[in-house]
Amino acid sequence: MNTEQALPPLVIKGKKIEVPIIQGGMGVGVSLSPLASAVAEQGGVGIVSSAALDRVVSKRNNKKLTIYEAVYEEILLAKAKGGISGINIMVALIKTYEDSVRAAIDAGADVIISGAGLPLSLPLIKDPGDTALIPIVSSARALELICKKWERAHYRPDAVVLEGPLAGGHLGFKLEDISLESNKLENLLPPVKEMAVQYGDFPVIVAGGIYSHEDIVTFLRMGADAVQMGTRFLVTEECSATDAYKQAVIGAGKDDIFATQNPGSPCGLPFMVIKESPMYQSILARKRKPHCDKGYVLTKDREGNFTQCKAKIDDGGSFCICNGLLSSCGYNPETEAPLYTVGTNGYRIRQLTNVKALMDELTGKTKGAD
Repeated sequence: MNTEQALPPLVIKGKKIEVPIIQGGMGVGVSLSPLASAVAEQGGVGIVSSAALDRVVSKRNNKKLTIYEAVYEEILLAKAKGGISGINIMVALIKTYEDSVRAAIDAGADVIISGAGLPLSLPLIKDPGDTALIPIVSSARALELICKKWERAHYRPDAVVLEGPLAGGHLGFKLEDISLESNKLENLLPPVKEMAVQYGDFPVIVAGGIYSHEDIVTFLRMGADAVQMGTRFLVTEECSATDAYKQAVIGAGKDDIFATQNPGSPCGLPFMVIKESPMYQSILARKRKPHCDKGYVLTKDREGNFTQCKAKIDDGGSFCICNGLLSSCGYNPETEAPLYTVGTNGYRIRQLTNVKALMDELTGKTKGAD
């Protein structure tokens, strides 16, 4: 295949994106403004993650900020050097979801990407103005549900991210369905593309397991309009993951990366993890007592109060995703063991790089090491 094939630009909500590569929003504290702005400078779409952003930015500023203030600040920083940038906001973060959306729109985010649950209420939270609203789905059925719900708000998705089972973090599949032939990204794409055409012919962005320039070209030829990639940007100089996190990815073998649900995320979704993550190992060994003091994935009890989280009750079945991921970005390493997540192809990464070099490789300007 011609490795020098130019990638076509992408248009979302009237905004031209020179390179059809969206950097995945990796939380907690992994995708911050340094990474997002660097990707935007190179013509792609830079994405920050809203997950626990209030604590991460508060520590950086040595001043307590609300989630609204933190999201607003991080979006402005991501946009400061130009280009297209936005934010990933998880539906599962119920307590901070709506404030994060409002802040992103008020700060002028170019895009809001939302998954880890179906973002059925997204267009109802605030008039998005020029901000594009982009749901993440794992099937055509999920996209249809979103489109029908959004129609009531007289809105259609500005694009959609189709995420397959090879992605990092939370997966939108049952654990036993991850390896099914029907759930391979190339097989999920045609019905999702058809659904997108049916509801307004908006762009389809594919994600999960895309690693090389050749992969990008292959999926564009199959009908995708763009790709989203997280793992490749994780081991870059601009990424805010700790050096230990990046080295864990570089040192991981193929069998060291897998999806787990027991123990797993208290969100209940299968979660891709590096087996040697200190928090994961401590829970396997029953060395960590149940402890949840951050509360980002709390759900409501019968009285309507946010008090429920599996990690508060039993660390044998769930890891404390808030504390583990905060530690992996350097927030609380003295008190908590870190939890490392990465996409299935993370084992192929063998060295640290920078965003410009990576984007040159992904666009076919230079040849990759793999």
